[in-house]
This record gives sequence, C-alpha cells and structure tokens, in this order.
Amino acid sequence: MVIGVPMEIKSNENRVAITPAGVIELVKRDHRVLIQRGAGESSGFTDDDYRSTGAHLIDDRESVYADAEMIMKVKEPIEEEYDLIRKNQLVFTYFHFASYEPLTTAMIKQGAICLAYETVQAADRTLPLLIPMSEVAGRMAVQQGAKYLERPMGGRGVLLGGVPGVQPGKVLILGGGIVGTQAAKMAAGLGASVTILDVNLQRLRYLADVMPANVQTMYSNEYNIRRLIAEHDLIVGAVLIPGAKAPNLITRDMLELMRPGTVVVDVAVDQGGCIETCRPTTHANPTFVIDDIVHYCVANMPGAVPYTSTVALTNATLPYAIQLADHGWKKACTRSAELRKGLNIVKGQVVYEGVAQAFDLPYTPVDTVLP
Repeated sequence: MVIGVPMEIKSNENRVAITPAGVIELVKRDHRVLIQRGAGESSGFTDDDYRSTGAHLIDDRESVYADAEMIMKVKEPIEEEYDLIRKNQLVFTYFHFASYEPLTTAMIKQGAICLAYETVQAADRTLPLLIPMSEVAGRMAVQQGAKYLERPMGGRGVLLGGVPGVQPGKVLILGGGIVGTQAAKMAAGLGASVTILDVNLQRLRYLADVMPANVQTMYSNEYNIRRLIAEHDLIVGAVLIPGAKAPNLITRDMLELMRPGTVVVDVAVDQGGCIETCRPTTHANPTFVIDDIVHYCVANMPGAVPYTSTVALTNATLPYAIQLADHGWKKACTRSAELRKGLNIVKGQVVYEGVAQAFDLPYTPVDTVLP
C-alpha cells in the first residue's frame, strides 16, 4: 500500500503522524511511505532521518494526497485540504466530527473512508489511540493552568503547591478518565488540593485507592459542581463521550459563582467542550476572559510538546496502520472489531451513530458497508 504523511498545517500543530521508527516497520512489509519534506522537523525528525529508513520524500502535500492510498495525519483536515482528499481514499487521523459540522459535510461530499483515531475502541471499552494524547493533555492541563493562575497572566495569583504557612491551591477535575487521572497526578505532585468528580462509582473507588492523600473523589452532579467551583482555583474539564459532543457541565450562569481570576482548562474542547463558555483557541492565542474567568481552550494541547506526543502517538497507531496497510481497510475492519469502531464516514455514508445524531444525519450501520 502507498501511505502518505503530509505536513500538519493547522495553526501551531507541530506533531507528525509517524516517526522514522514507524516508517521502518511499514517499509519492511513492502509498503511505500511518502513523507512531505519538512513534515517531521518540528517534532525533531529531519528529512534525512526519514530517508534513511526508506521513506520517499515528496515536495508538496498535493502530491502526497494524489499518490497515497492511505493518508495518515494527526489533526483533522482543514478547509484547504478538503478537495485534496479523493473518493475511496482512506484517511486515518483524529477527526472529532461531532464537534464540527463543516468537516463532516466535506468528508461526506468527498466520498472518502474516514477512520477516526478517537473512536477506535478495544474490547474493554478503552480508546487506545486517544489514551496517549489524553495522557499528554491531562498533564499539560495542570501545567498550563498553573501558569495562567499567575497574576501577570490574569489569574488569581495562586501557587498550586503553596508554601509553608500558606494553603495550597485547589484543583477541581471534571471526569475521572485518562485525562482526569493524569491531571490529578500532575496537580497532586505539585502539592495542590485536588478533587475529582465522576458519575462512575466504580471509577471513583479505584481512584480513591490509588491516588495520594491530597486527592479527594466526589460524585458528579449539578449541586456538587455549583458548590465546588466557588472555592477552587483551577478547573479542568476532562469529560469525553466517544465520538459524540461533550455535555456542558458548567453553564454560562455558573461563572458568577467563581472567584475572579479562576482558571478553567477545557480539554474536551475538541469535542465541543464541557464548559459552555469555552471555544477552541490556539497556542498562539490560547486564552480569553469572560466574567473575569480565564479560559484556556487550546484544541491541540499535545502539539506544544511534539516530540513526546509524536513518539507516543506512533507507538499506539502503528499496529493499526500495519493492519490497514497489510489487508486494506475493508478486510482489516472486518477482522478487527477495534478498527471497525473507528469507521465514521464511508463513501458518503455516516456509519458512526454519535456523528449522525450530532447533526441529525442519516445513519448507516457500519456492518452494511463491510463484506
């Protein structure tokens, strides 16, 4: 199979879809890998690194899209890439369709096979291609939140770890999944007082067992959220419903309950956000203020640490990319229930129910498009 890896062009996106180590594994299986020149530079991988592992370097992204049977990306295609995607071409990337209707409409129109990293699901219901970036984003949420709590950045002027004689800052985390767990570890390690909210009692029991003493758990409901946001300095939104829009757990009216300079970091913003006032921002302009509350809503947070993120992502995606390259998307998705759940749009048909529901589109069960 011919696999194309174009340079990411979304604002301040520095990752690349595959490392040179990943290229070796595909090339030795007789697949042809096309890398756009310079695609790995921001992640610390030179063109020579890719050339030495058997990749073919291509000067422009148009040629990469034109020649490849499978496109591997990190972020969803943006508008200037829509027309480059061909009918029946497999695109393997993070799509987050449910948060952006124009992208969904465009991919239906192009007739491509859209296999989304974020909805590939293992038998135990974990999301193996979302986990590594969720781990990065969870840790970064606290790292960035701590920075924006500084007074020159617009925050309350609170040091999360405190000092002797001064109480530590308080961090509230909405959601006890991968993002929430990593955020809690990071905040706890800094010495903050941490509270995790979730609706899954089994998960709360697990977290209560494994987390250090400065992490508390509490059941998530509107009453508890309204009470807790009034006394916390940093609030991390870490709620995910696979393939669907995130629910708004903090509404606009709740901002008046928070103290001026409180920082909210919505990691779920690329799925619509779990804080109503959040909208996607970029690394170049990461925050905005509403009612004296600092909002950090960068939709590609792991893009700020591209070396770490690219290696972690390739570690997770490569086994699936090999299956798709070795067998083709139809056979691979027929044989693998995990990959099958990654199919979102196939030749103009929406085959993932959460995406169809988000925009009231016709839904086609995925089994009807497979042999």
